[in-house]
Amino acid sequence: MKHPIPVTLTETDRASLQTFIHAGKANARTFTRAHALLKAADGWTDQQICETFQISRNTSIRVRQLYLQGGLEAVLQDKRQQRRRQALTGSQAAHLIAIACSPTPDGHDHWTLRLLAGKVVELGFAESISPETIRQLLKKTNLNLGNTSTGASQQ
Repeated sequence: MKHPIPVTLTETDRASLQTFIHAGKANARTFTRAHALLKAADGWTDQQICETFQISRNTSIRVRQLYLQGGLEAVLQDKRQQRRRQALTGSQAAHLIAIACSPTPDGHDHWTLRLLAGKVVELGFAESISPETIRQLLKKTNLNLGNTSTGASQQ
C-alpha cells in the first residue's frame, strides 16, 4: 500500500541527498532521515522503510511532512530546541545564596531546601519553586548548607 503523502524529489534534491549521505559528516539520525526520504521518493511503503532502517512509522511520516513543508533543509537540519527559562535571575540567585549564608530563622537549626524555597516565594522572586531547583542552584555554586567552612551554618 502506497503512503497517502507522496514525495517527489527534484534531481537537484536527489543529488544533494546522495552527496550528503556519501560525505559522512552528520549524526546517524540525520543519515536515517536522508535515506528514508530517498526511499520514500523511490516509492517504498512505510512498512518497508520502517523495517529497513529500524524506525517507527511516525518517523517515516514525519520525514515526508518535513520535506513537503520545509524542503531538504528541514529534513537534514535538526530543529534547535528552545532553552527553558531559568527559575531565578542572577541577582535573585545571589540574594538566595546570601540568605542561605545568613543566620537561620527562629526555631530552626539550619536552612533547609524547603525553608529556602518558601523564602523565595515569600520574597516574590517566583510564584512557586521546587526545593530541587534550590538544591541545583546551591550545588552549582558549591554551597553546602551542612559544611561549616562555607559560613552557611553557625559554629
